Amino acid sequence: MSQKEKFALYLTPDMKARLERRYQEDGSRSLTGFIENAINFYLDYLSANSAGLFLPSSVQSYLDGRLNQLEDRMSSLLFKQAVELDLGISVLADCVNLDEEYLRRKRAESVANVKKFNGRLRLEQMAKRAQEQRDGDDGWQD
Repeated sequence: MSQKEKFALYLTPDMKARLERRYQEDGSRSLTGFIENAINFYLDYLSANSAGLFLPSSVQSYLDGRLNQLEDRMSSLLFKQAVELDLGISVLADCVNLDEEYLRRKRAESVANVKKFNGRLRLEQMAKRAQEQRDGDDGWQD
């Protein structure tokens, strides 16, 4: 434990009563420990030079934990989605023979669709568009 220096601290009776009540609510072991935590907090606040850039370490720790949970959940969901997509594509590839040019053209269309709709694609929209394209095509090749 580091060496501590004793010095006089003058407080109003009301402030001293508030400190004594709060350090017990906080769960600090002593009034000195509570005051040290308060001073450290305020010094960190001043170091940030702006209240907008400063978060108490407990809030920062909580946010980091929640963001890590979100990252873990999103990673897990994306992995599961990738597995399902791979399964579907593998089954389709086993059933259908597609040439490379067709696949290249479809990939380019898919990229354009995702960009156009900002990633908000729905099967119903795609089916409707495909139906409209089939209806516009008379089926005869020139």
